Amino acid sequence: MKATFMYGAGDVRVETVADPTIQQPTDAIVRVVRACVCGSDLHPFHSMEQSDLGRPMGHELIGVVEEIGAAVGSLKKGDFVVAPFAFSDNTCAFCRDGFQTSCPHGGFYGSREVGGLQAEFARIPQADGSLVVVPDVDPGAADEKLLASLLTLSDVYLTGYHAAHMGRVGPGKVVTVIGDGAVGLSAVLAARQLGAEQIILMGRHRSRTDLGVEFGATEVVAERGEEGISRVMDLTRGEGSHVVLEAVGHMPAYEQAYGIVRPGGIISRVGVPQYEEAPIGFGSLFGKNATLTGGPAPVRAYMEPAIRQVLTGEIDPGRVFDRVVGIDEVPAGYAAMDAREALNVMVKM
Repeated sequence: MKATFMYGAGDVRVETVADPTIQQPTDAIVRVVRACVCGSDLHPFHSMEQSDLGRPMGHELIGVVEEIGAAVGSLKKGDFVVAPFAFSDNTCAFCRDGFQTSCPHGGFYGSREVGGLQAEFARIPQADGSLVVVPDVDPGAADEKLLASLLTLSDVYLTGYHAAHMGRVGPGKVVTVIGDGAVGLSAVLAARQLGAEQIILMGRHRSRTDLGVEFGATEVVAERGEEGISRVMDLTRGEGSHVVLEAVGHMPAYEQAYGIVRPGGIISRVGVPQYEEAPIGFGSLFGKNATLTGGPAPVRAYMEPAIRQVLTGEIDPGRVFDRVVGIDEVPAGYAAMDAREALNVMVKM
């Protein structure tokens, strides 16, 4: 099969490797129908040290079950499934609490042992707990719009939803979303679904923020730093935002977040942080009685209702995909996203 590997910053290659096989009785093998390049994949694309041993890439897919291990009981060959970006047993104490990304028997894709999902076939550990069947859909006959929206449930839309959920977005709330990437735009859509009264989108790429407005943003702030903070404060009558959804992961975005959160408000971060140390003292969080929350989204916890929303047409998050490539073109997809020539790239197998 063909699969994607990264050997260093900017060095993405598609290689022919052996098809994955069942290694544990809880595994399943899935034929990939659609995968994608995620914004978080650009972090190693910018910073990974050169290596002779490539890192398998990709953590999102929709596909068809080809084979199951002896202990898999909820799936059968031919099932059309969505794979969350992290695998989990979905039965442990943390999974039952709705935090499947902390499952002690789970993990993340991208190692040589597990593999990546930007590939023609994938091995899914803990298949019973991880894979979710899409009912009554034939992927071979489904339209691209539906497939794109289902693919976002593997990560980007439900990561945006997780930000809003952890931020306790609800009716009457003023929400500011920092970041106009696919996750930020998904957070706008989720905030609208949860009833936010005012949704301010901080982003400066017009093609993206226009989609954000269609998703539900009431205002767009293109300024950054102190100018951006001042503009948001003006739009909120000097009070700031009840909830700030940070979907970038870099320090300037965090600084904007604590600059605009109102006293007693919540900052919910889902952009993978590229830092360990950050202000939490009197001038940032403590003085405002502000709450800091968020983390890697347990998308498995939200999957079934989100699938229903997609199938009924209540939400159409697949609009974040604005470029489609084949498996051989994945390196060009990375380059297009890095150059901001594409918002989110879908890989069609």
